[in-house]
Amino acid sequence: MDKSTAAGVDDHVNRNREAWDRFAADYVVSGHRNWASDEVTWGIFSVPESRVGMLPPELAGTDVVELGCGTGYVSAWMARRGARPVGIDNSPAQLETARRFQMEFGLEFPLHLGDAEQTPFADESFDFAISEYGAAIWCDPYRWIPEAARILRPGGRLSFLGNSVLLMLTTASDDDEAPVSERLQRPLFGMHRFAWKDGSVEFHLPHGEMIRLLRKSGLDVEDLVEVQIPEGATTPYPCVSGEWARRWPAEEVWKARKR
Repeated sequence: MDKSTAAGVDDHVNRNREAWDRFAADYVVSGHRNWASDEVTWGIFSVPESRVGMLPPELAGTDVVELGCGTGYVSAWMARRGARPVGIDNSPAQLETARRFQMEFGLEFPLHLGDAEQTPFADESFDFAISEYGAAIWCDPYRWIPEAARILRPGGRLSFLGNSVLLMLTTASDDDEAPVSERLQRPLFGMHRFAWKDGSVEFHLPHGEMIRLLRKSGLDVEDLVEVQIPEGATTPYPCVSGEWARRWPAEEVWKARKR
């Protein structure tokens, strides 16, 4: 049986929509800041693109999709670099913020309310798919990764960033806001679905399982970047300190290409 269809798992789309409609107001300020900036940075420590390489070297004239676009700033960055972005997100409240920013900054691109695990897009519609958190952690990888592969053209690229495996293994098992530990808190084997006290549900896979899933979906792994933050980088999130994230990766970036 597909792991994504195990009992109790299928409610995560609705649970995450409800959660992100509640969370949306907390992301207006940071979303606006990123829309207003032409500097591309990633993750909770705002690591520069030059250290991460999430984006292809050439975006001009390409069709791109942001899976779990939130307030849409990643799509805005790509549009300013000549791409034709499309965003999809599960939260009406997040998309309302994104549309407000589109009007304010005079930069429009299609925004779809929907689930990145089953998008409305035709086969082979895009040259590049990206997720900074978004689908990368809030959608079931056994569903969203094959879907991303379906809508990519042959040779198309996929980049996604989320919490590192090590961060998840050192996070308290019942509280995603508790500070990460220097000791393992949960097993690696069987790692998949993480249900939190606030009602939201995340998904994370061990590296070996992720590699097998990407390859099974027709995607060849090109890189795995375990992000080390620059000296002096800080984050507003209390769960991980800069000292911890300079010693171990708090986030990781996967890069793959469709065969």
